[in-house]
Amino acid sequence: MLECFAVESGQRTVPIIPVLRDAFDTWLASQPAARRQWLSSSGFKITGEAPCLLPRPDGELDAVVLGVDCERDPWALGALPVSLPPGVYRVQAAGSAEHLTNAALGWGLGSYRFRRYKKLDEELPKLVLGNDIDSTSVQNQIGAVYLVRDLINTPAADMMPEHLAESAANLAGSFGAQLHQIVGDELLNEGYRAIHAVGRASTHAPRLIDLNWGRPGDPKLTLVGKGVCFDSGGLDIKSASGMRLMKKDMGGAAHVLGLARLIMASKLPVRLRVLIPAVENAVAGNAFRPGDVLTSRKGLTVEIDNTDAEGRLILCDALAEAASENSALIVDFATLTGAARIALGTELPGFFTASENLAAALAKAAARVRDPIWRLPLFAPYRALLDSDIADMVNSSSEPYAGAITAALFLQAFVPDSCEWVHFDIMAWNNRARPGRPKGGEAMGLRAVYAYLSERFAPAA
Repeated sequence: MLECFAVESGQRTVPIIPVLRDAFDTWLASQPAARRQWLSSSGFKITGEAPCLLPRPDGELDAVVLGVDCERDPWALGALPVSLPPGVYRVQAAGSAEHLTNAALGWGLGSYRFRRYKKLDEELPKLVLGNDIDSTSVQNQIGAVYLVRDLINTPAADMMPEHLAESAANLAGSFGAQLHQIVGDELLNEGYRAIHAVGRASTHAPRLIDLNWGRPGDPKLTLVGKGVCFDSGGLDIKSASGMRLMKKDMGGAAHVLGLARLIMASKLPVRLRVLIPAVENAVAGNAFRPGDVLTSRKGLTVEIDNTDAEGRLILCDALAEAASENSALIVDFATLTGAARIALGTELPGFFTASENLAAALAKAAARVRDPIWRLPLFAPYRALLDSDIADMVNSSSEPYAGAITAALFLQAFVPDSCEWVHFDIMAWNNRARPGRPKGGEAMGLRAVYAYLSERFAPAA
């Protein structure tokens, strides 16, 4: 049981009353006169985000009233853990089990604290997980998101490739998965030359982390996550401001580990493989250079236009390995381009796929669980922007346009048309705090993808 929750034990709990904003007047008319008077005299506005705390005659807290737009909104209770006094609360609503489960999910995600370096003494309020709430689903989802946030929020000094591998090993141990690593110069022997080139300048050895779980007869699902544990930009070095948040450049790796945790905890009937190319893009005498030509695992040669377009280089080797098997689906997550952020902002992750059916199903699942994603086009004519005079392709276009699309087209070159594949270009960071989503590392699109996977690979009835 997560510490933000409590179980029914007969103790007094304070009811949280979500009221639909467009039904407030009707609800208010049904309340006792004293409650109506308090709501009026306290200046409570149903259109606002702040709750109203209702007192009992003895001064104790009697109830909490909160305005909501929709009963299905998982973020409706997301701000309450940081605004309510300590105590034990319960949701008082006539909604369905799904609505109550969503409310508990938002409460749990809003209770997150990153505690590794700063002592936090405040006592958080707790929410009772009643019998109508699918507590296992709620806690599995929250545990996955917490893992993603913790990994991203951890500074690079404590989240280098070997630390990321340790996190994967811990996850594997918890669920009986197998973990294999290819480290340092072994990458050259195994044909992962692009991963090695990007990571060789660091004192922290580059590696490919490979986690496997599931039964042999189940459909194969492969997750690939960009694990650039810190990105200086390489010889095309970033500015100081551009480097400030680059501890989050392993956010793709964090996402696939969080998604793997959720898949394994839910016992989804798939043969799961997780591939994480983990590197630090550092500056040293042996760093790869603009103008160098690398030979990828697939055999395609890549001319380096910019060493700060390193994420796609490590991903191309991992995707080539993923495509070497007969996977039913390949999903990759990466904090890949600033261009995606320019197009969609920091809070809306973009995704690319050549499959119309997959795109539609993902969008439907995302809308159902209120985890927004947005499809961007794999516009084939822009592939010409990746042409090279001396190699099969360049790693980034010299044109300042369509950067997210050309990055996705680069990755697509390493996945055969016969493979169903989707690529997520994510921010993995909240620049501002919102209900249930504190500032800092964030899981984006994870719940949407899991909702789709749980439908697609659900066990037969």
